[in-house]
Amino acid sequence: MDQLSEKDRVKRRREMIEKEIKIRLPAIASYSFDPQKTVNRNIENMIGAIQVPLGIAGPMKIKSNQSSVYYLPLATTEGALVASVNRGCKAARLAGGVFVLAENAGATRAPVLRVKSLKEGKILIDWVKKNFEKLKKTAKETSSHLELLKIQPTLFGRNVYLRFSFDTGEAMGMNMATKASGKIVALIEEKTKIKCLALSGNLCVDKKLCWQNAILTRGKKAWAEVVLSKKIVKDVLKTTPEKIAEVVYRKCLLGSAITGSLAFNAHFANIVGAIFLATGQDAAHLVEGSLGITTAEVLKNGSLYFSVYLPGLMIGTVGGGTGLATQKEALSILGLGNGEKGEVLKFAEIIAGAVLCGELSLVAALSAGHLVKAHEKLGRGRVNSKFRMQNAKLQCKMQNF
Repeated sequence: MDQLSEKDRVKRRREMIEKEIKIRLPAIASYSFDPQKTVNRNIENMIGAIQVPLGIAGPMKIKSNQSSVYYLPLATTEGALVASVNRGCKAARLAGGVFVLAENAGATRAPVLRVKSLKEGKILIDWVKKNFEKLKKTAKETSSHLELLKIQPTLFGRNVYLRFSFDTGEAMGMNMATKASGKIVALIEEKTKIKCLALSGNLCVDKKLCWQNAILTRGKKAWAEVVLSKKIVKDVLKTTPEKIAEVVYRKCLLGSAITGSLAFNAHFANIVGAIFLATGQDAAHLVEGSLGITTAEVLKNGSLYFSVYLPGLMIGTVGGGTGLATQKEALSILGLGNGEKGEVLKFAEIIAGAVLCGELSLVAALSAGHLVKAHEKLGRGRVNSKFRMQNAKLQCKMQNF
């Protein structure tokens, strides 16, 4: 019987690949987490690990019933991103902080059932609506941490799609949602004699860009806003409220509309992606995370109102990749990962605040014509010693808030 540890198996696979294609993989061979904890959970055929640089931005101040500050762990290979979020954090902090909201929209799974006619489809939908409580109870049998929130049916031709929405507690929950959907469908098939063609009929809509997720929302939905005085905009962002508002209107709104984009923002994906990688989220759900709208207005007193809306954050603070050692540490920087009730909504609020800070800084740079200059200094590795010293001083000053 094979008595090899999982670590030994990882080594054997890697050595086989090295021999097969005649290369050496010493960097991939270096990692800190226990591969035994990843087997049949996070990955198959593991040969090592890929490292992504991790930076920190902040502190970011969130003002709500009880103000809090957070340092943001951001994993990225794009120079200037962390510095840009950092600048946005400073501007928002000087303005008193970011106000945030978050709500549970539900993890979704949408099986497709094949019916004989529109009439049979209508009978099926009526049966589902009538027996919702029974289906809810059936879903609960698969996990005490899951609850069926609603079912949204769609009928066309000889097809019925049932979009189930689940509260999955502190987990992102797609595995939970899929398991519960399977048991619900089995009951529907037993009682109605109508067969399910596929457990996912694409109306979920899982890991694909679509208007439905923007409108109906998915996972967690979150909002953030900040009001910045003209002085803060000038001193920190080096531009004016009017210029920022115009860039948001002409770039994020008009520009997106002309192209048919579903994301009316500057770069939500940058910040969401960096947080996802750092904290062990399913990176493919960045698709939904990139959806959303940025708005900006100049108020009567000349201040800048700036806001972001994210309708599809598929996130969790337990399960999946959140249990890996480095990702768990990144979550702990945010005070998360303890499995406490309400953590995932707090996480959604933090992401919304971080997105606002990153979005604000980029739009400001565009409005001031500083984007190329910033990337030349921070994104191409040609940073002179004078700039390094200036940046170090700036970082120290930003901590004294």
